[in-house]
Amino acid sequence: MKLITFFYFLLMTITTVTPTPVNAQMLKLLPTCPNSPNCVSSQAISTDTEHFIAPFKITSSVTAAWSALQQALLQQSRAVITDKTDHTLHAEVTSLIFRFVDDVDVILDEEAKVLHIRSASRTGHSDFGVNRKRIESLRQILQQAQVIE
Repeated sequence: MKLITFFYFLLMTITTVTPTPVNAQMLKLLPTCPNSPNCVSSQAISTDTEHFIAPFKITSSVTAAWSALQQALLQQSRAVITDKTDHTLHAEVTSLIFRFVDDVDVILDEEAKVLHIRSASRTGHSDFGVNRKRIESLRQILQQAQVIE
């Protein structure tokens, strides 16, 4: 019986998976855009003109830019921040007539002084450029606040 118990513990020790430390770089990835044209992301491949949008390059303090971004998002019609950490943010924007929901995700990369941003429709195929216009509107607000290039 002692031999069986020993082999059981040995087997459990050998097969136990030790969690690997999370790579900090992995935390800096936005969801990829689908093939449909209703998504823009600063982490899309730059040659993908349908989906790529330039990230926000921070020119002021990171804290000021992060705060200004949140205020600018909340100024958008029917936008609600649903999840927020020190370095990530998720907001939902609901369309007026059909009540479609778009997701806005932002990652603050303090080291690179960059805000990576993504805006995507949850449903449908085309968004008539709404997600790109939303991000460019945010860019303009933050540029006027002099926190990004």
